[in-house]
Amino acid sequence: MSAQLFSKERVTNSVDNIDQKFLTWGYFLGFNQYDFNFDYNENLEDILVDKTFGFHLGLVGDMRINNHLNLRLEPGVFFTTRNLQYDESYFEGIEHNDSDLLREVKSTYVHIPLLLKISTKRINNFKPFIVGGVSTALNLSSNQDNPNDNRSGEFRMTKNTYFYELGFGIDFYLLYFKFTPSIRGVFAINDEIVKDIDPNSPWTGNISKMQTRGVFINFTFQ
Repeated sequence: MSAQLFSKERVTNSVDNIDQKFLTWGYFLGFNQYDFNFDYNENLEDILVDKTFGFHLGLVGDMRINNHLNLRLEPGVFFTTRNLQYDESYFEGIEHNDSDLLREVKSTYVHIPLLLKISTKRINNFKPFIVGGVSTALNLSSNQDNPNDNRSGEFRMTKNTYFYELGFGIDFYLLYFKFTPSIRGVFAINDEIVKDIDPNSPWTGNISKMQTRGVFINFTFQ
């Protein structure tokens, strides 16, 4: 494989024609790490986010515009977990235990981005590119409609999130397929927190806005 990637001779096979097709298809899999960005009403200690690596997979639909521009649809399913650690200052004067300081936020997203891929000229068997666009995601684990809130241990988020995305990668032309590693940052546009019933809740009362941000590492096969 390494000989194919870095050979000074172009790969000459059916993969050479893939960039000339109007529509092409593929799939991707990879890893993700999601975070939260918080805006606060009062200057208390930051809520700490313990980030973990998640897994995702999905499909690729690519529409060729010209030699350097492609429009892409990449629907996928993303699994992730974030743990929120609250400082004691949030519970000043409120009876609590250690479990109240921690909230585990598990999320399963159906993520659908529409992306514009801007590529350089192909150099032998590889072609760098940048990519950007917008996306929407349905959080299947949001708890938005759950009548219970943090008093019952339920941290709630909105079902729908909207993002803008930016990234880069390299297309590698192999003997039978095109392999593309890439990295992409995603940034939520809307506020995602569902407030507790109590407006002075120690879990949500001091949060004016909560937005997801994350990093995707993708491996695409076309």
